[in-house]
Amino acid sequence: MPTNFPPVLTITGSDSTGEAGIGADIRTISALGGRALMAITSVMVSTGKNVISAHDLPPQLVSEQIKTAMKDSIPRAVKVGMVRDEHTISLLPEQLLAIPKRVMIPSVIDSQGRRILSSQALDAWLKYLLPLSTLLILRVKEAEIMLGRNISTDEELLQAAQQLRDMGAKAVMMRGGHTREGFLTALLLHEGGHRFFTSRNTEGWQRHGVSGALSSAIATRYALGDDTTEAVSNAHTYLHSQVVYAVSPSHNGTYALRSADVYNSFISLIAEHYNSEHSIAFYASNLCVSPRYLCSITDKMVGRSPKQILSDYLLQEACTLLTSTRLTVQEISIRLGFPTQAEFARFFSKQHGCSPMAFRIGGGNSK
Repeated sequence: MPTNFPPVLTITGSDSTGEAGIGADIRTISALGGRALMAITSVMVSTGKNVISAHDLPPQLVSEQIKTAMKDSIPRAVKVGMVRDEHTISLLPEQLLAIPKRVMIPSVIDSQGRRILSSQALDAWLKYLLPLSTLLILRVKEAEIMLGRNISTDEELLQAAQQLRDMGAKAVMMRGGHTREGFLTALLLHEGGHRFFTSRNTEGWQRHGVSGALSSAIATRYALGDDTTEAVSNAHTYLHSQVVYAVSPSHNGTYALRSADVYNSFISLIAEHYNSEHSIAFYASNLCVSPRYLCSITDKMVGRSPKQILSDYLLQEACTLLTSTRLTVQEISIRLGFPTQAEFARFFSKQHGCSPMAFRIGGGNSK
């Protein structure tokens, strides 16, 4: 195996759909340039929407997998996901201390919001794994369970993240907040400060398997040398094009497969060219289809036009630059490919309901 592929260990359960769990982690790590090492903790019988049953592997078997995976080389990063047995959890710290970067994502609830982690296992997570976290990733609902408090505003989101940092996590990422109508909110809190993320794609970011893919993507970016903000940003870019907006054919047949392929290629092109090409004709031409056909594909797949999808992507990037950099509005407009600052301001105001400067002054809270 080439030595330029940094080893990344994933410790989590398997998922029978292949859309989450160990299978999805291996795909993500490999796609981003890492070498996947793995230890399976549980076997999940799942339809994607429902967990039918879960079978935890014996603690000693999990421990032996980790020991064997680390025999030849110490991973540069580890992602710890579904670990539901408190004894297994108590054995992990000794094995993980040698790994420089540790991404922890406790699976307290499933994608439908049902509790899948016992109180005893949650206590073990808080005692043994949270203090080891380079980055702790969890849903807002999971944080509410962990901390025994309601989280409904950005301020409460920030307070909860700080409480988790006080409990030992170096950095905290909380996802799935609904602090603004029509948007999903996420927060990254680390030693250098904090940053809010918002997205209109409420369905895509809550899709089955997104949390696991995000955590394994961040772990891989850590292994490649990124710091926390870089790892989260680069993982976000990957997820945005390959998972969140990506689709799978819902019906058998060549047409359905072709539609999914065209759509996913369109999203990949946006991720590559959004800051220089705002014309749908450009994307259609590169896909060797007409703009009208591309519109029929995106409408079929996600119920949105190509222009709306591109606008969503540009708005997300604009919000990120306004809240996390010191670039001027003019510099941001240039970076995003707008011919003038005025045109960027008109675009932003139409999409978000306020000017770029008002959004920045409000810390990302203005509407």
